[in-house]
Amino acid sequence: MRCYMKRSKPSAERRILFICTHNSARSQMAEGLANHYLRGRYNAKSAGTKPGRVNPYAISVMKELGVDISRARSKSIKEFEGQEFDFVVTVCSNAAEVCPFFPGKEHLHQGFKDPALATGTEEEMLRVFRSSRDQILAWIEAHFR
Repeated sequence: MRCYMKRSKPSAERRILFICTHNSARSQMAEGLANHYLRGRYNAKSAGTKPGRVNPYAISVMKELGVDISRARSKSIKEFEGQEFDFVVTVCSNAAEVCPFFPGKEHLHQGFKDPALATGTEEEMLRVFRSSRDQILAWIEAHFR
């Protein structure tokens, strides 16, 4: 998938916090995509309500777009308590239900299916993760141009 987002001249970066349950795939991919394609305009972070570990399939499909999240770690939303964000985005229904309030100018929810729940061969798993990645990228492009 190609991203056709235009990069504008750097200005004051706006902050985005992407939240999901385990901070292992959807929110990690959203953070990586936003930081890569929106560099200079937005600074994205991600966290989970019950953090686990970054999913290797997420790392793999992000690398296909030239986005390296291999050094990312799953973080708890507690690490960001007291910080202000321009946008707080929940990317799964569970996180939207249990997420504590974060000071933010705008709270958004866009649920994406959890690719980590998929089963099958390695190629089938990669196909599911690619689909999730591409859906997240399309949503980011539509909302943060």
